[in-house]
Amino acid sequence: MALSCRGVCRGASLVLLYGKRPVGVKASLCTPRLVSTTSSSLWFVRHYSPSQARHGIGRSVVSGLKWANEKYERFLGFRLLFQDGKKVRRIVVCMLSEKTDYQNLHYRDMEKIRQVRRDLIKAIPLVILSIPPFANYMVFILMYLYPRQLLIRHFWTPQQLVEFQGVYHTQRAQHHWAIVKGLESTSTSVQDSRLKSRLMELCSKVRSGVHPVVSDVHAVRTLFSGPPLGIRKMYADQTRHLCPLLFLTPRLPAFWIRRRLKSHALELMQLDRAIVRLGVHQLNDAELREACYTRGLNPDRLSPGQCREWLTQWLQFSTHLKESETSLYLHCMVLLTVNYTKQPRH
Repeated sequence: MALSCRGVCRGASLVLLYGKRPVGVKASLCTPRLVSTTSSSLWFVRHYSPSQARHGIGRSVVSGLKWANEKYERFLGFRLLFQDGKKVRRIVVCMLSEKTDYQNLHYRDMEKIRQVRRDLIKAIPLVILSIPPFANYMVFILMYLYPRQLLIRHFWTPQQLVEFQGVYHTQRAQHHWAIVKGLESTSTSVQDSRLKSRLMELCSKVRSGVHPVVSDVHAVRTLFSGPPLGIRKMYADQTRHLCPLLFLTPRLPAFWIRRRLKSHALELMQLDRAIVRLGVHQLNDAELREACYTRGLNPDRLSPGQCREWLTQWLQFSTHLKESETSLYLHCMVLLTVNYTKQPRH
């Protein structure tokens, strides 16, 4: 019995839509053979549904678009990282050819170098894990399960960036009151009664929810350049509480922690001076928020005007510090941030 072309087309379309072959049609290398013609038409009528077909196609299209979007985001992340690497290379080449010191670079160039260096340090363990054969499959699973811990910011979506920064700020905020308590405990060993009372007054203001002014901090600055609160003189527990402010691990020997804290604080002080040379008004909203966040303030619920106001106050404080006062710089990442969002607005 002959098989019509129309029947073959109908059978093939059902195979594509449902992934199944009708009972009445068998595949061969040449032309299909008709096994039973009496039940074929009934099968099509009973089991073919246009709505099911559209649903199957829709699911395939959605899953395909989702897969393509994930691939594109991953490609875009590598592309942005590669572009940042090229920018840093160009900055370093120009710096060497023109014999320019790092501290005299443009603010955006300094910030780019700092951020790329942090990204590379974070990415190195992941690269090492992917070296063994077939280990890249496990790495992909870990990247999917722990994007905040393993992936750098280029691979985060804008929503993830806001979410993860909030998580990191919550983690460092857990050490704020321990740092203030450490200052209160250390004040008992201050010999100068005037400095001792000013330090206690500063801590009392912060505890009561008052945002201190720059003059309150400068009044006790001499305590942070030597004993008992200098970067090399303070208690080891206090240095470990300061580490999360800069997203550094406290699980290192005390001498190494002090060295890292000083290095990162000096780098931020150089960036502060670069902002002053550029002008705070030259920073766009994203740069303002990033600058505030790096210095301990959570800008999530602040307007650009509030971020600019706080950063201006911060620069008035930091640009007058000496290299020996890095400890005061680090402590003010708590003293000048913890109550800023609580002060009344007019």
